[in-house]
Amino acid sequence: MVVAAGLELAPLTADPMEILESDAGQELLAGGRNPVKFLGGFRRILGPMAERLLAECSDACKGADLILGPTLGFLPRHLGEHLGVPWALIHFQPSEPTGAFPHPFVPQARVLGPWANRATFHAVDQIAWQLSRPFINPWRDETLGLPRLPLRGRRADGGPVLACFSPVVVPRPKDWASNVNLTGYWFLDEPEWEPPGELAEFLAAGPAPVYVGFGSMVPKDAEMTGMAVCAALKLAGVRGIVQGDPATSDEDVFAVRDVPHSWLFPRMAAVVHHGGAGTTAAGLRAGVPTVVCPFFGDQPYWGERVAALGAGPAPLPFRAMTVPRLAKKIRRAVRDQGMADQASVLGQRIRDEDGVGRAQEIIDSLL
Repeated sequence: MVVAAGLELAPLTADPMEILESDAGQELLAGGRNPVKFLGGFRRILGPMAERLLAECSDACKGADLILGPTLGFLPRHLGEHLGVPWALIHFQPSEPTGAFPHPFVPQARVLGPWANRATFHAVDQIAWQLSRPFINPWRDETLGLPRLPLRGRRADGGPVLACFSPVVVPRPKDWASNVNLTGYWFLDEPEWEPPGELAEFLAAGPAPVYVGFGSMVPKDAEMTGMAVCAALKLAGVRGIVQGDPATSDEDVFAVRDVPHSWLFPRMAAVVHHGGAGTTAAGLRAGVPTVVCPFFGDQPYWGERVAALGAGPAPLPFRAMTVPRLAKKIRRAVRDQGMADQASVLGQRIRDEDGVGRAQEIIDSLL
């Protein structure tokens, strides 16, 4: 994608799929919404390769005019200070402190008030900092020539933030400061993409199917999961398109590998996925009902947002997924007309936004 856009790519040497397929990765996937387990799992995975990855990031940023990056380790701040160039953080979920709701990594607790909500953000920040401090501080000191950061206090307060999700999906909290820019989603369409003939024929041969795919989430028993998904589609009485080997397709279920969500999702009756920020955005933009089966991290949060917006049923955690439960969620998604109408309205509102254009304006202002 980067190279196709005419840009230079400096890839890191960590393979996300290899990580998720490892024992530590499988433990991470099974961690659910416990922030201590989630962040601790990341520490165990990234710790052994941290020195190498930080060196690769440092080399990649040499000569940069601006550094953008996610909050993991707050690397843009460190590298921006070292190189003397502007920097900004990218939020894929609402992880800026607010009293309006808890941190997305924290299980929803209806009794929390503004003070406690805000405290969850600081708690998650401190857990993340204590886990990353052992390799961030030596890197700042020995490689970047910057002072070590204190035991407490890692957040880059006041630094520019680009929150790349829709205000229709997450309304801007009133207590966010002016440095937090809620841009809307960043979509990259592929208008020239053409489907394989077999896929086009499958879509034309019957009613709109239901898509089921879990992205880069790699269940321990992928074959058993695939069988369960196909059984749930059959029990729900719908045709399906699933993420998998096309050779396993049959009359009612068509398997695909890489198909742009921007092309595929609008042609579905509903979509079922893991609740990653990008896949959730694509599903909502398509204007069809969404069923979220979250694994970990912020995925349960996005599932809850989909349900709260009326664009899908309550999320079904992957670890609790059974054939009857998944079939019930799918059946609700394709039969509830009110849900379909709400998803359609929401999709149109998201399509009317220009998150990329807004982000470009902000980035230009930083240069």
